Amino acid sequence: MLLAIDIGNSNITLGGFTDDVLCFTARLATDSRMTGDQYAVMIRDVLDLYGQNPADIEDCIISSVVPPVANAISKAVSRLCEIVPLSIGPGVKTGLNIKIDNPAQLGADLVVGAVGAITEYTLPCVVIDMGTATTLSVIDKNGAFIGAIIAAGVHLTLKSLCRNTAQLPAIDIKAPKSVIGTNTVDSMKSGLVLGTAAMLDGLLDRIEDELGEIPTVIATGGLCQEIIPHCRRNIIYNENLLLDGLREIYERNH
Repeated sequence: MLLAIDIGNSNITLGGFTDDVLCFTARLATDSRMTGDQYAVMIRDVLDLYGQNPADIEDCIISSVVPPVANAISKAVSRLCEIVPLSIGPGVKTGLNIKIDNPAQLGADLVVGAVGAITEYTLPCVVIDMGTATTLSVIDKNGAFIGAIIAAGVHLTLKSLCRNTAQLPAIDIKAPKSVIGTNTVDSMKSGLVLGTAAMLDGLLDRIEDELGEIPTVIATGGLCQEIIPHCRRNIIYNENLLLDGLREIYERNH
């Protein structure tokens, strides 16, 4: 079994592949204070929860935007499975042609998402990843990564609203019944959910204008199911896009 691990700022996603089939997925909270031993216990418990044996893990690949956590997770996997994980970084063959000002600046999560999209979908395409930040990655018709857009994520925006205002409460991120809110909670929901959906629609319009083509649009990330249904664009939801990208990169390096 191949263990694929994507480490984001808020969550860690684990997926187990057997013969290219995704057998299980699980999510942990990202915590830079935890040690390799603590993560080893958590990963062992996750494997046990899904009926998997650490001894069956033949290899592991990791992408991360949080270096301290990546180090702890790598140590945890090595201790549990007696293997050295492959980490996305310099020297790893991704097959992705990166055409931005400084390719070294491109985050591992954007690389992995782009590889997953290129493997599975018609080009050109845009990958929306809704996590701590909301990102849109643009891949042209030749499969080259030509740029991205980064905006504050929905949870981050909500946290900022609650921290920096005296009377706005924490709320569930759910769509209101109408765009015009008649109370504080619904007004906030409208701004967060429908406002984000409108932002995505507007950005996709502008991306299409610059490309001169209609791109395939794929979305991934925990909040997609709350936001994407309210977009006017046709957007494909793929919960496991980054795990698929990790599997593809692993195969290119073995």
